[in-house]
Amino acid sequence: MKISQLGTSDMWLTPIGFGAWAVGGGNWAMSWGPQDDNASIAAIHKAIDLGVNWIDTAAIYGLGHSEEIVGKAVKQSRVKPFIFTKSGMVWNEKREIKRTLLEIRREVEDSLRRLQVEHIDLYQIHWPVEDTDIEEGWSTMADLKREGKVRHIGVSNFSTAQMERCLEIAPITSLQPPYSMLNRAVEAEILPYCLDHRIGVINYAPMHSGLLTGAMSKERFANLPPDDFRRNAKNYQEPLFSRNLAIADFLKQIGARHDVSAGVVAIAWTLANPAVTAAIVGGRSPEQVEGVWPAAKFHLAEDELREVEAFLAAHPAP
Repeated sequence: MKISQLGTSDMWLTPIGFGAWAVGGGNWAMSWGPQDDNASIAAIHKAIDLGVNWIDTAAIYGLGHSEEIVGKAVKQSRVKPFIFTKSGMVWNEKREIKRTLLEIRREVEDSLRRLQVEHIDLYQIHWPVEDTDIEEGWSTMADLKREGKVRHIGVSNFSTAQMERCLEIAPITSLQPPYSMLNRAVEAEILPYCLDHRIGVINYAPMHSGLLTGAMSKERFANLPPDDFRRNAKNYQEPLFSRNLAIADFLKQIGARHDVSAGVVAIAWTLANPAVTAAIVGGRSPEQVEGVWPAAKFHLAEDELREVEAFLAAHPAP
């Protein structure tokens, strides 16, 4: 299995990392529905046992609960993976969420406590807030690095213009953008920019929130929990939904040639982009983790990449 350097940092990452969004559980605005904590911890342990050497979470996932679960699971593990988390989304006692870059110093202390660690390996701004707050927020991030509370700092969901503003203050270790066959917006400008500036890329949602796993169906969608955010997600609505399921079926055909799932093919497709360092892959159970683990070693051949491109071109979004 190949490992890759994240930007100019001293961290070398496995091709896939454990994404801890869903393990935050239910009862918040971007929930994946109810989640059993023991299953979450078992999934994290399975990922570590298989060789995954980094975990990505965020304070907002489950309103702190994901970080607590990650902290507990890693505490129990003999092998200590890199831990990445994010700031910039806060909530109040009514569970109302807002984006702000003005509370990062408080946020990092809360994250350190929940994760039960002395420092965070990669601390990221989750979402940009416009105007002067970007400069103030990134300056705080740089201060936290100098103080040793975090080892490296990165951004998530930033444009090239926003990254330019950050670079005036301090280097960016990495960008975390959404990137999948169904969301290619970063290909034209953002990924080339990161490649040119030696900014690592850890893309999230390579299977587009389960749509490209090969396990999603209209019946399964109809039975999602009421608080699963995907019920209202654009790509789960018609006519996009039928088109996206057809793409997943096509990926199943490619995967069948190699005895891997459609999801593994979808992840491998994102990893084929030279700007992508590694992909964030969620898992809610040990079985799910095992199912996607082959993506750490699987590569699509050049003719298969062309085959995928031809299929996507023939099936554009309505």
